[in-house]
Amino acid sequence: MNVAYNKEHVGDVLLVQLATEKIVKTVVNKHGDVALLKEEATGEVKAFNLFNASKYIELTAQGIVELTPALVEKIEAALTANSVTLSLDVDFSPKFVVGYVEAKEKHPNADKLSVCKVNVGEETLQIVCGAPNVDAGQKVVVAKIGAVMPSGLLIKEGNLRGVDSFGMLCSARELEIPNAPSEKGILVLDTNAEVGAAFEIPTR
Repeated sequence: MNVAYNKEHVGDVLLVQLATEKIVKTVVNKHGDVALLKEEATGEVKAFNLFNASKYIELTAQGIVELTPALVEKIEAALTANSVTLSLDVDFSPKFVVGYVEAKEKHPNADKLSVCKVNVGEETLQIVCGAPNVDAGQKVVVAKIGAVMPSGLLIKEGNLRGVDSFGMLCSARELEIPNAPSEKGILVLDTNAEVGAAFEIPTR
């Protein structure tokens, strides 16, 4: 689940995305301040808009909104107030974690890309990476699907030149770490870093 809010450009509307795939044909059902966006063929709710959002939730964000249990509780209360019954499946697990590059192979269709197998604790992800310094045996920072970069970029499942990618290996500059080196390349962590542990982005 991803949530966005930009009062200046969109209005007082909370935009909630429940599925990453695009809706083939949209059907809109309005219930008070809630507009449900459904896939016509299946009737599945893929997204919804909460109008007059500030009536239900105090929001200061401009862009992607950080998901917290408190925010989800308020969204659920707003749905209930508008007679909408909808189960919100929210993953609160860390989205920036320490990963271990188990293997690196050359991308079959791109000279400057590598296909990496990265252990993030509970699973191993395939991630396509363009950093020149990535290599097997490194501990790195992984932005998992659903992570929001400091720039506001939302990490989604991707396909780069025909190879699926399920996350991103991050550089210090992309994480906006103070005094990050200007050279291109991912941030390589100390060997003592715990694989799967949350990586806290330092604040400026």
